[in-house]
Amino acid sequence: MKIITSLLILFTILAGCIQKEIVDDVNLETGAAYDYTKGKIRGTALIPVYLPDKTVKNRTFSSSSNLSRDFLRDVQRQSSDPLVSGSLKVVLFGERLAKEKGILDLIDSFQRDPSIGARLYLAVTEGEAKAVINGTYGERGNAIYLSNAIRHNMKSKDVPKTDLQRFLFDFNQKGKTPYLPRIKKLNKQAVEISGLSFFRYGLVVDTIPPEKMFYFKLLVDKYSKGTLKVNLGKDAAAIESIRSNYKMNLVSRNPLNVNIRIKVKAILNEYSGIRVTPKKIKMIEEKLEEEIEAECLKLTKRFQSKNLDPVGFGHFIKSKTRRFNYSKWETDYRYLKMNVQADVTITESGVID
Repeated sequence: MKIITSLLILFTILAGCIQKEIVDDVNLETGAAYDYTKGKIRGTALIPVYLPDKTVKNRTFSSSSNLSRDFLRDVQRQSSDPLVSGSLKVVLFGERLAKEKGILDLIDSFQRDPSIGARLYLAVTEGEAKAVINGTYGERGNAIYLSNAIRHNMKSKDVPKTDLQRFLFDFNQKGKTPYLPRIKKLNKQAVEISGLSFFRYGLVVDTIPPEKMFYFKLLVDKYSKGTLKVNLGKDAAAIESIRSNYKMNLVSRNPLNVNIRIKVKAILNEYSGIRVTPKKIKMIEEKLEEEIEAECLKLTKRFQSKNLDPVGFGHFIKSKTRRFNYSKWETDYRYLKMNVQADVTITESGVID
């Protein structure tokens, strides 16, 4: 009985220490955009305003400062109610900020804020981030639209999984390069994911276009869904419901040689030719294997030439090596030999003649 009484007293004390906030009395920041302009960082907070007709109006507050941590304090002066960041869903970084100033200070401020979740989505924009976040997308507000677009493309399309937690893990993990999706504004009501940007010390140093994202995802993530078009001379095949996984093997240490095996299972959804025969299916599988091996190898060579390692070769070899010397690895990486082996199986193809 004494234990129960003590617990009740403890809970009462702890409950009294919690700062209560009524939703109607605060402005919930659901999105943020950061740009580098005139030698200062300009932050833009996105606040959804829920109207009587159940539509959402997107309202923004902007402020510029030399210190990224001053942003929230400064925009509070513009808001009629306290501005809180506990509902933050997406943060956009402008192109110039990501290339010239870097995003590490901002990332650090996010991870130190206990109200911000680790699953926060991050993205780089083409042009200014403020211009992207100031659009009018969907009916539930821009932050919901942008975060859903990123999540959807990670779950069933070509964008590899990443968020605040994964970005920080890759950044702090030696032998691994972090990356973020790139967003382009098409017009006032539409955006698209236009590629992937790769970082070194918080700065964007390379970007791959959308058509290369499929192959990159095969190297670093597992597909549960996906689509791809395969050309066979005059004919073409549409491959859907792609499922994939990958595995690395250390073939030799002197010289360093790593083999990546990619297994793909897919469904043939459409074929422009006259008939789908077992021979045609075999041809499609072999063609897809050739494309995967060639394109994935090109990507790994590209990253190697730029001293980037988003595939994580360094992290993998470190896990297989005692007393791993990371300083030496930076030199060894230039001479690392990489092989890609693809194994494609079409499990379904409709009616075969």
